[in-house]
Amino acid sequence: MPSIAEKRRAFRALHERGCFVLPNPWDIGTARYLQHLGFKAIATTSSGAAWSLGLPDTAVGREVMLTHIAAIVAATDLPVNADFESGYAASPAAVGESVRMCVDTGVAGLSIEDSTGDADKPLFALDDAVARMRAARTAIDAKDPAVMLIGRAECFLVGRTDLDETVARLNAYAAAGADCLYAPGIRTREQIARIVEGVAPKPVNVLVGGALGLTVKDLAELGVRRISLGGALARAAWGGFMRAARAIAESGSFDTLADAVSFAELNGLFRDDLERRRASSG
Repeated sequence: MPSIAEKRRAFRALHERGCFVLPNPWDIGTARYLQHLGFKAIATTSSGAAWSLGLPDTAVGREVMLTHIAAIVAATDLPVNADFESGYAASPAAVGESVRMCVDTGVAGLSIEDSTGDADKPLFALDDAVARMRAARTAIDAKDPAVMLIGRAECFLVGRTDLDETVARLNAYAAAGADCLYAPGIRTREQIARIVEGVAPKPVNVLVGGALGLTVKDLAELGVRRISLGGALARAAWGGFMRAARAIAESGSFDTLADAVSFAELNGLFRDDLERRRASSG
């Protein structure tokens, strides 16, 4: 198992060139499977974690989410980026305190959003959002400057689709200390290219939450540095589960279980993983 410092160095190196996929597991098993597939890093998903607890997104409290993040970090050899929502606080000082706690889990990076959760005022005023980002950076630097800070502009997710505003916010977050920039909700080639160009040379994360019509190669050619999936893998898993359960409940049919992964494959995967971890710790 690599050390926390080694994970953090590896994560930063991934952002220096090329393009990588940062998939989002929602529990220990899915984290270990993504490592098995050869991904270089993973990120938590606040929505996927919430649904696994029977809660809607944003309804999981800070302490529970920190415990979840720490469990994912401990479960894998890969660097982990925390989906840390809005820092579980409004004021810069309180955001800083939350961020210090998150760094202590061993994450290699964490994201801070500028969304308020208030439908009437869905985004923090820019000055307030910048102060929150600066507080997050200060908190990280006091613990370990190697941890990456990702600045998220939630404009498109709340219906504010002016690209100039999004670019301005992202650049302000970069100036406040964000290492990587992220505008979830952008979808077209033109939008993505505008963001990449507008914040260069900072690396850009693009969210792929469904069929985008673009491949990893396409996004790499647009200059995207990393691609995350948010809750998409969790939704895909829920889709299979819900279709099978509904068929049984509504028609008494078990036919959808034909698509299930075999017991032998799953059990073998985790048996081999357990043996590997025992050998590496011995």
